[in-house]
Amino acid sequence: MKASDAVAKFLAAHHVHYCFELVGGMITHLLDSLAQDGRFNIVSMHHEQSAAFAAEGVARQAMGRRIAVAMGTSGPGATNLITGIGSCWFDSVPCLFITGQVNTHELKGERGVRQQGFQELDIIPMVASITKHAAQVTDPARLLPELHCALSAAFSGRQGPALIDIPNDVQRMDIPDAVVEEWLRKPLRTAGSAPVDEAALGALAELCRTARRPLICLGGGARWAASMADWVTALEENGIPYVSTLMGHERVAAGAHYFNMVGSYGNREANWAVQNCDLLIAIGARLDVRQTGADIDDFARSARVVQIDIDPAQLNNRIHADLSIRSDAESFFRRFRIDGGTFRAKSSDWVAHLVAWKTRSAADEYADWEISPSALFGLLNEAMAGKPVDYVCDVGNHQMWAAQSLRLEKNQAAHYSGGMGAMGFALPAALGIALSSGHKAIVITGDGSLQINIQELDTLRRQQLDVAIIVLNNHSLGMVKNFQDMYFDGRNQSTREGYSCPSFTDLARAYGIGSLQVSNRAQLAKAVEKIALAAGPVLLEVAMPYATECRPRLAFGKKLDEQFPFVE
Repeated sequence: MKASDAVAKFLAAHHVHYCFELVGGMITHLLDSLAQDGRFNIVSMHHEQSAAFAAEGVARQAMGRRIAVAMGTSGPGATNLITGIGSCWFDSVPCLFITGQVNTHELKGERGVRQQGFQELDIIPMVASITKHAAQVTDPARLLPELHCALSAAFSGRQGPALIDIPNDVQRMDIPDAVVEEWLRKPLRTAGSAPVDEAALGALAELCRTARRPLICLGGGARWAASMADWVTALEENGIPYVSTLMGHERVAAGAHYFNMVGSYGNREANWAVQNCDLLIAIGARLDVRQTGADIDDFARSARVVQIDIDPAQLNNRIHADLSIRSDAESFFRRFRIDGGTFRAKSSDWVAHLVAWKTRSAADEYADWEISPSALFGLLNEAMAGKPVDYVCDVGNHQMWAAQSLRLEKNQAAHYSGGMGAMGFALPAALGIALSSGHKAIVITGDGSLQINIQELDTLRRQQLDVAIIVLNNHSLGMVKNFQDMYFDGRNQSTREGYSCPSFTDLARAYGIGSLQVSNRAQLAKAVEKIALAAGPVLLEVAMPYATECRPRLAFGKKLDEQFPFVE
């Protein structure tokens, strides 16, 4: 059997049915085999970075239980995938990347030359630090074993990306049919995390029994755990307050005891809760600087801190916890159940104080703007109530506005480029999400972010997916401009001075996508309603040139509950 045909059969046997690519000479055999197999949904993108983000979107929508493949040709095709590979690595998203390579006899090997074959590039050392498995296959006998290792690694433990580099002549070689059949039947070797330490769980139970002001923080490592929804229900039933990180917020349905997102751009009530609790249990949260602020000595100043994480390197990294437990979130949720006796010493007025803070913090921070981001996302919450939807956010002020104000329900999710923080993530990721979910995806983006991968508007039109794009156009790179305003006396080089953007409504029409624009409050509600009711591609441009800051926000060095503008 031709090796590329064997690859197609292997991927289909392991439920990899989505392929995103930009065609190039060194992947034509692979692409032809996938197309001839007939079990793949192949989407040709206009940039390999977009292909990577779209494949990431499939895994995100499936909460890491299903993956897609992103393919690029050798040389620039491979390097263009790297940002997407890094995105999967930092946010623990399983994904398979396949790169084509020049023929084996054209590889430079140990020669001292820079390059032997045209577009030859040794991609493996470039991605070794941001993949769970990366290998170049020069022997067809090793092709299926390496693919098996790649998929096994991607799904194991703390999930992440894997890459296989396949020379063009290897793709054309033969693999015995019997060998192919053997590998098709072989289950993946996925490894779980180490068993949860019983003594540590006992110590946690004792901390919980004596806590008067307990608080749970759900991080990105918890967001895909199958038992998280039931565990959160138990928190609600027992009146235990909880918050989330940016990545945890992706899957937390808002309840009465949810006090929203912590961190530098977090909600005031969440940060106040962290700073005034006496027990903080962080599950799958790496407690980085955006979550804690720079003053780590003051973080959770009155609390004993418990950190639960699958990755031992994350434990006692920036924040030295009073109790560290190595465990994946699912195992922890199953082993440590919440009931009426878990927090028996909880103060009767703890939640009341948090509710009071939440009520005070509900005031619109942007009431002085013609269009308030809080009002916009409030309208979105109402318009999409009871409907399945995935919100997909780019990076910038608009991402933080969304995270502060979106209130998710069951069957709804948000998706953020967290660790990589990649502008240009949202549109291609939304394509993968909408393609695999079959329901609406709403892109939240800015004028700067959308221009990174704006060419995929054509892919959206071609696929006719139910994707709505909301462009919050402030005619600047607002988040960085805000830094310049604070630290460089308002010198706005490259964020407003020397920066420009087109009319996105005109551009959408040029790509064959319906569009509308709003510039005042009176137009906003009707526009959001149209977005919610649309069943295909549509773009809404929100003109807000004055909107160049996020409120509240934390200045460097300030304590977590001293966000600007300061509130007593």
